[in-house]
Amino acid sequence: MSRLNSFVAGLGLAAFLSTSAAFAADPESCKTVRLSDVGWTDIQATTGVASVLLTALGYEPQVIQLSVPVTYASLKNKDLDVFLGNWMPSMTADIKDYTAEGSVETVSENLSGAGYGIVVPTYVADAGVKTLTDLGKFKDKFDGKIYGIEAGNDGNRIILDMIKDPAANLEGFELVESSEAGMLTQAEQSMKNNEWIAFLGWTPHPVMGAMKLAYLGGMGDSGFGAATVHTNVRKGYMTECPNVGKFIANLKFNLDMEGEMMDAILKGGDANTVATDWLKKHLDAVTPWFAGVTTFDGGDAAAAVKTALGS
Repeated sequence: MSRLNSFVAGLGLAAFLSTSAAFAADPESCKTVRLSDVGWTDIQATTGVASVLLTALGYEPQVIQLSVPVTYASLKNKDLDVFLGNWMPSMTADIKDYTAEGSVETVSENLSGAGYGIVVPTYVADAGVKTLTDLGKFKDKFDGKIYGIEAGNDGNRIILDMIKDPAANLEGFELVESSEAGMLTQAEQSMKNNEWIAFLGWTPHPVMGAMKLAYLGGMGDSGFGAATVHTNVRKGYMTECPNVGKFIANLKFNLDMEGEMMDAILKGGDANTVATDWLKKHLDAVTPWFAGVTTFDGGDAAAAVKTALGS
C-alpha cells in the first residue's frame, strides 16, 4: 500500500472511530435503569414520569417495589441505581450512614414546598389540639391511636420514637400501621362521623389536600414539618452513566404537577399511563430536563421524546 493510500485509510479509520465514540451516549451497561418504588403515590407518579421519558430516550427502566430500608441497602449493594423519594429531613436517619460511607449519593433536590407530619381534622385542631403534646391531653378521644402507613416507613419510625419520649406526652398511645390507602380510608371514615383521629400526613397529596386538616406543631427536630424531596443514586453512577445521570439530576417536580398525577393514580390509573397523559399535555414544562442530555444512542433527546409521545 502506498503512503498516500495508507494516509487516506488512516483518515477514514479516524473518522469512523470518532463517529463511533459519539454514537453511544452511555455504555451498554447503563441501558437498564433500576428505580425504586416504595409504594407512595407521589413516588409512583415521579417514577412513572422518569420511566416514560427514559423509554423515549432509548433506555430500559426497571421499576422495583421495595421498602425504604431495602432501597438504601440495594443502592449500597449496587442492586439499584436511582431513588426519587428521599424525603428530608424526616429520612435523615435512614440515609445518614450510607451518605457517610459514600455508598449512596444525593444528586439533586427534585421537589420543594412539601410538608410531612402528624395531622388532625381542623375541627379537632379548633377544639384545642394544635401541638404534639396536645394529643396526650385527649388520649381517650383518639382512642390512644395514631395512624401511620407501611412498616419500616420513616414517618412511622418518628412517631414510634415520639411515643417512647416522655416529653411528647404520648404515654399509652399506639401506632396503627397500614397501607397509605388503608390509613386514608380510616381517616375519611372517622372524619365522616366527626370522630377524632390523628394520622401521618404529607403534601403533595390530592386526597389529603381535599381534606380539612391541620399539621400539629411542636415537632422539634424530629424531621416532621416543612420538607424537600431529593434524588439519590448508587455510588459512582454519575461517572459510570453520565448521560442518564445528567437526566436524572435534571428532574424537577412541583406540587401541582405531582398532585394532578397522584389524583389520577389514586383513582385507579396506571402510573406510566398517567405520566404519559400528563407529559403529552405539559411537554414544554419538562423540556429543561433535556439540557445536556442525549438519547442512549447520542440523538436529540427533546426530539425523541416529542416523537415518542406523538406530540
